[in-house]
Amino acid sequence: MRTSRKNIMMKLLIAVTLFSTVHSSHAEDFTKPDELVLKSEAVFKSFMTDPNMDWFRNNIGNAKGIFIVPQMIRGGLIIGGSGGSGILLGQDYKTGNWSYPAFYTMGSVSFGLQIGADVSEIILMVMTNKGMEAMLSTEFKLGGDVALAAGPVGASAKAQTADVLAYGRSKGAFGGISVEGAVIKPRYKMNNSFYGKEVSVVDILINQTVSNPQADNLRSVLPVRKRNAKSLGQ
Repeated sequence: MRTSRKNIMMKLLIAVTLFSTVHSSHAEDFTKPDELVLKSEAVFKSFMTDPNMDWFRNNIGNAKGIFIVPQMIRGGLIIGGSGGSGILLGQDYKTGNWSYPAFYTMGSVSFGLQIGADVSEIILMVMTNKGMEAMLSTEFKLGGDVALAAGPVGASAKAQTADVLAYGRSKGAFGGISVEGAVIKPRYKMNNSFYGKEVSVVDILINQTVSNPQADNLRSVLPVRKRNAKSLGQ
C-alpha cells in the first residue's frame, strides 16, 4: 500500500515538473513581438509555397482571420503539454484590409503515456463570425467553444464546415497534429508593447485603429477576399 502511494506521488511530482518545464519553455519562446511577427511571416510564406496547400492558397483570402503559431512546442512523459505564442490578423470584409497583428498564447495539457518532444508550426483559418468572436474573448478552447476541423491538404482536398480550420506541420510534413482542446488567450502586455500604448484586441483586429510598420511586410502578403465569395457564418 505504501509502495503504491509512493509511486503515485512520484508520478504526480514528475507530471507537475514536466508541466512547468513545458510551459516555461514556450512562455519565453519569443520575448520580442517583432521577432514573433518576422517568424510568423516566414511560416506563412512557406505554407503558401507548399505544393500540398492548393486549397489553403485559394481560400485564405476568404478567411475572417488568420492565426499563426510559428513554434508550437510539445513534450510528454506521463503528462503531455504543448504551447506557443502566435499572432492573429483579422480581415475587414467591407474594405478587404487586414489588421495589424494581435498577440496570443496557445497551450494545452493532456494526460497519457507519451515520450519525447517536437516542434510544430500551426496556422488556424478563422472562417466564421463565431470564430472571430471567440478570438476576441479573454480565453477560449478550440473544439469546445468553437467548431474545429482539420484544414484540407492535397490537390483534391475539400473543407469541412467549421468555425476554425487548423493546419499543422512538423518536420516539414502536414497532418497528425491535433489542437483539439487547446486554450487561446491574448498576450496583453505584448500587444501594449508592440503598439506603444494600452490597446485591446478589438482595437487591433476589428476597429483597426492601431498600426506598426514592423508588420507591414506580413500584411502585404496576405491575400484579400475575392469578390462574391461566400463565407461561413457571414
